[in-house]
Amino acid sequence: MAAVFKLTSAVCKTFNESWVTIEHCRLRAISREKTVANIDVNVHYPAEDIYVRLQVLKKANGYKPWIIDSTVDACGFMRKNNQPVAKIVYNLIKEKSTVNHTCPYTGLQQIRDFYLRPDMVPLPFPTGDYALFMTWIFSGKPQFATNLYFTFAEDLIKQ
Repeated sequence: MAAVFKLTSAVCKTFNESWVTIEHCRLRAISREKTVANIDVNVHYPAEDIYVRLQVLKKANGYKPWIIDSTVDACGFMRKNNQPVAKIVYNLIKEKSTVNHTCPYTGLQQIRDFYLRPDMVPLPFPTGDYALFMTWIFSGKPQFATNLYFTFAEDLIKQ
């Protein structure tokens, strides 16, 4: 048995439906070991001043802050990939997403068939339940949130 990440839930919510609507936010089971996320977000007006609050939480009597809690200038990052926290998350989604260009963002933005692979995550994870919370802030106001929940099981085979 190898180390494995498995998505367990996807929760998306909008705080301002006149600017952003969530069209689709679901997980789909591909096999017993693999679940993929599909998220469609429709941005109704051009967004140019975008920040993302990234949080990784670990479940221990509720979800508690674990390793990452950082707010990133998304437009600045897309121009120059110089923020290590954002780079980890971006490298996970860049091949599965339409969010791979500089600002402004408008219209349908998608993540299709996204899943976590242990070889793509450069941080050590102990076995447990985790959450990746992303709060998207346009022009200084939170507009929507995408929250992914997942489990990680370590490879416990002794050599």
